[in-house]
Amino acid sequence: MTDTVSDSAITAIDDLLVGSPVPQEGLGHQTVLRHPDVRVVVLAFAAGHVLKEHAAPFPLLMQALDGELLVRADGRETRLVPGGLLRLDPSLRHEVEAVQGSRLMLTLLTR
Repeated sequence: MTDTVSDSAITAIDDLLVGSPVPQEGLGHQTVLRHPDVRVVVLAFAAGHVLKEHAAPFPLLMQALDGELLVRADGRETRLVPGGLLRLDPSLRHEVEAVQGSRLMLTLLTR
């Protein structure tokens, strides 16, 4: 899948997962949508990979597309599995750990 840049009223993406296989080790990432008010990235985690503590300047929405992830932020640990949704405030430091091979849809609300 290539990066979709959109400034139209409707943007459709047929398959978020096609360009984001779960790696054997480490982390993969694919920006699937860029729009003036939102950016959507699929992060693909190998089992056991930890995305060390960091922050984003925008509000974030996190959704597990498959697998199981642990998100640590603000002294709290949240288990994220498919069907779950997690929202983080701008600049909130957080860490993400893959309990198993997983893919995470990260939505950055840039406006």
